Amino acid sequence: MKTKTRTRTLTIAALLIAIGILIPMVSPLKIILEPASFTLASHVATFIAMFISPTVAIAVAIGTTFGFLLGGFPIVISLRAMSHVIFAYFGAKYLENKPNTMTKPSNKWLFSFLVGVLHALAEVIVVSVFYFAGNLSANYYDQGLLFSVMGLVGLGTIIHSMVDLELARIVWRAVEKN
Repeated sequence: MKTKTRTRTLTIAALLIAIGILIPMVSPLKIILEPASFTLASHVATFIAMFISPTVAIAVAIGTTFGFLLGGFPIVISLRAMSHVIFAYFGAKYLENKPNTMTKPSNKWLFSFLVGVLHALAEVIVVSVFYFAGNLSANYYDQGLLFSVMGLVGLGTIIHSMVDLELARIVWRAVEKN
């Protein structure tokens, strides 16, 4: 029985990684608010992985980073994707300890917001390193640190994260029923 469960988990993780690689490469749903960009549903595979286990969440977060690399995204965006390992691990660990979090609306929204803040914090740190090193496009500097990094990347990531977590919850709930 344990082998069957491991094989199922490995298969699901592989499928989530494949989806996570494909989304940034082929998604027509890209929102570009210069200097930032957001690919709708790009976090869904990672969030679904969080519902399974911390190990699967980390594997999918690392795997989806390759989607951004293969999609030809700038290195700063690929490293933003790699920072998803942080929120994926801590979010999955929390859900592992409190599996009913997503059933009560107030808990679900608080969890979503806190994961979004952690997600945004990690991405803001990545972008800030590039910002202060002078390695970003001119649009970042034209808009300034507060607007481009804190506003678009920080606040934008919280909103994007919360939308994608809700999409993932809906998909996972439908899959779980079957």
